[in-house]
Amino acid sequence: MEPLDHRHHDGLCAAVRDGRLWELAVTLVPHPDEVRSFLEEAVLAREQGTQIPYATVDAATGRVIGSTRMMMINTVHRRLEIGWTFLAASRQRTGANAEAKLLMLTHAFEAMGMNRVELLTDVRNEASRAAISRLGATQEGVLRHHMVMRDGWIRDTAVYALTRPEWPEAKRNLRARLAGSAKPARAAVDPASQD
Repeated sequence: MEPLDHRHHDGLCAAVRDGRLWELAVTLVPHPDEVRSFLEEAVLAREQGTQIPYATVDAATGRVIGSTRMMMINTVHRRLEIGWTFLAASRQRTGANAEAKLLMLTHAFEAMGMNRVELLTDVRNEASRAAISRLGATQEGVLRHHMVMRDGWIRDTAVYALTRPEWPEAKRNLRARLAGSAKPARAAVDPASQD
């Protein structure tokens, strides 16, 4: 994982083209023509201290395979959301997302002292819901008519969370899962080193 910035532009464009991710109705992924403004917004949010955006990078190849970020950071109540996650279609179900989330969750709970990490997704996005469940997060409910999607669909959002007491077991399970995967995609940099 690397702090997301403009040097990742071309790699992000290639990642979203891999599977034409912007065409997915159940998520918000920028079109290649929108990646520059996506990056500008992410960099500004980091500068304002409201988000911590990352490029997900395959350390073996140096290739950008996606992006994710910590957002909705509330230090008073010690909670945040992990979102804006997308991976090139060819890198989904390879362990790359699990490894990125292991790094991010470890940083959130152990370095930032968070009590709660939330993950939200469209109720129609079965792949995302399954991936979030595999992280050890619990579905807590559905926010009805929560967002207007790019195509005008009014999205219901499934809300998942991991809490501090649940983290040790979820961490053990994620580590065991990654140890058993044939080709875990190693993240280039630990998020804890990015603050």
